[in-house]
Amino acid sequence: MAKQDHDEVQVVYGYFEQKGNALCYRYEAERLVIEPWGANSLRVRATKMAEMPPEDWALLAPENPGTPQITVREDGAEIVNGKLRAELNLIGKLTFYNQKGEVLLEEYVRNRKDMFGSTCSSLCVEAREFKAIIGGDYKLTARFVSEPGEKLYGMGQYQQPYLDLKGADLELAQRNSQASVPFLLSSLGYGFLWNNPAVGRVNFGKNITTWEAFSSKKLDYWITAGDTPAEIEEAYANVTGKVPMMPDYAMGFWQCKLRYQTQEELLEVAREYKRKGYPVSVIVVDFFHWPCQGEWKFDPTYWPDPDAMIAELKEMGIELMVSIWPTVDYRSENFDEMQSKGLLIRVESGYPISMDFQGNTLHFDATNPEARDYVWDKAKRNYYDKGVRVFWLDEAEPEYTYYDFENYRYHLGPNVQVGNIYPLMYAKTFFDGMKAEGQENIINLLRCAWAGSQRYGALVWSGDIKSSFPSMKNQLAAGLNMAIAGIPWWTTDIGGFFGANINDPAFHELLIRWFQYGCFCPVFRLHGYRWPLQPQYGTTGGASCISGAPNEVWSYGEEVEKILSSYLFLRERMRPYVTERMREAHEKGTPVMRPLFYDFPKDTRCWEVEDQYLFGPSILVKPITDAGCRETSVYLPAGAKWTNAWTGETYDGGQTVTAAAPIAQIPLFTRDGFALSVTQ
Repeated sequence: MAKQDHDEVQVVYGYFEQKGNALCYRYEAERLVIEPWGANSLRVRATKMAEMPPEDWALLAPENPGTPQITVREDGAEIVNGKLRAELNLIGKLTFYNQKGEVLLEEYVRNRKDMFGSTCSSLCVEAREFKAIIGGDYKLTARFVSEPGEKLYGMGQYQQPYLDLKGADLELAQRNSQASVPFLLSSLGYGFLWNNPAVGRVNFGKNITTWEAFSSKKLDYWITAGDTPAEIEEAYANVTGKVPMMPDYAMGFWQCKLRYQTQEELLEVAREYKRKGYPVSVIVVDFFHWPCQGEWKFDPTYWPDPDAMIAELKEMGIELMVSIWPTVDYRSENFDEMQSKGLLIRVESGYPISMDFQGNTLHFDATNPEARDYVWDKAKRNYYDKGVRVFWLDEAEPEYTYYDFENYRYHLGPNVQVGNIYPLMYAKTFFDGMKAEGQENIINLLRCAWAGSQRYGALVWSGDIKSSFPSMKNQLAAGLNMAIAGIPWWTTDIGGFFGANINDPAFHELLIRWFQYGCFCPVFRLHGYRWPLQPQYGTTGGASCISGAPNEVWSYGEEVEKILSSYLFLRERMRPYVTERMREAHEKGTPVMRPLFYDFPKDTRCWEVEDQYLFGPSILVKPITDAGCRETSVYLPAGAKWTNAWTGETYDGGQTVTAAAPIAQIPLFTRDGFALSVTQ
């Protein structure tokens, strides 16, 4: 109990106590718990419920949580865990410091009473605000003082061009091409996870940083201190999980389009790659290869012998990836059973339809373990047992016809309160099933993620984006912030998804530039919905869904093919290097692609550069994201020597140089003598 006597008036502001390894504080209905959660890290939880809700959400129990030093005084309390110290004052305000005594983060609070009970401010703003929802739980707001010069990175992927998110206003919600992964890395030397799957918002304002959850039972966040970005990132990976080791085949080239209509069409594409001698690792059966949504199997009309198809592909050294959708059509053979067993998401009002694309559907409830088992059982019997070892888990947000988050309810609770965790549970559905079959090095492609998705083998792509240079530029920020948010496996639809005609020379330039960039992404994958559309093949089942124009490397003319194929071989030559990067991601959580400051944190200029990045520690990449660009400036970080991979010219770091960028070349620089063979 903390008290202060003044003018014979005793004022009680709150109670501090140590319970085991935790520092606890309570005032009126609020209960606050601060405890160590890994080296140099603390977990902070607060609630006004009768008991602290038990969910750990993204966090895993650390092997060594840390042994804190806790001090309870008359005027407050503090807890120290390694390099991180949290101080709690009399009115319950939290401030975090590093081992040098520098403020990393502090709550924003304005209180009408000072420590003696005197009025000191006309403002009354709570740092941790639980605003009751009548008949429900709470709208939660957490406020922190903003440091104007601070730079912030991470938070997942948003379709905007800014790498530094200071000043950004971000929706904490999942949508097609938007993935909310609420972990950020600060230039001040801390990492922060908003460990709450509720739909909400964060505003990194100049004056205040404000986090909101629109419906929640508790405040829950994790904070860590580190001397370098790598130390912070590795600490985060230790408490949320690391990716498996990427299988060797996944490091090569992935061929995909919307959509191969028949078994023979897909096989002929694979055979042509082999005839031309082009390396290809994965080929994809896209959506509507099934008879009906919610029937996880091949339509025998168009895919008459999938066992033979898969066997032939494996003989060619190609893995087959199969698209899975979580939607279940009312006409599906599985709908009545799944609805009666409560395996589908529910709506709070209106007729129960969550998406009406190609039929009225409801999504399976991935937060329900019984639903996860049911879907995996179907996929196992109809795909996995035939030899499919990688799945495309599409619609992973999940996508709704209308994003009325408050209208959907899951097994774990209202969507508005838990919905951001859906893509993680979707990944877990297949990861757990594949692991139970003895598979190692599991990887599946998803269109969304949340904090911790990486531990379930999630490879995330940036969604159904536009085919344009501005859209490509957005992907640079999306991919790098996704990496900082702890998702090291990431890719895009090379060339964009919507709005490209394969006969358009302007698109050819965009495709070449995007293909070059894709070669230096964690996964090198070509996909898109190209025009002109192909004639419809068949009239039943999935044939109702259209198919786009050809999208193979030879589909755009000889000049384009020559350039694209050269990058297929370049990626193959980089395989040993890529393998080492994937091992680092698996063992330490190291991002494969990362901003310059990750490897050069002492070079202040590296915290400013947003249009280039490092692919591993030794390759600096400057994608060309403007039409007609044939020359560009490149900043070379201080503390290393850099070699232009195309010309062999060597430069000292700490300067900006001009690099040629003819249509066949993406500017590349290698570090301290690293050898990169850009030509055969």
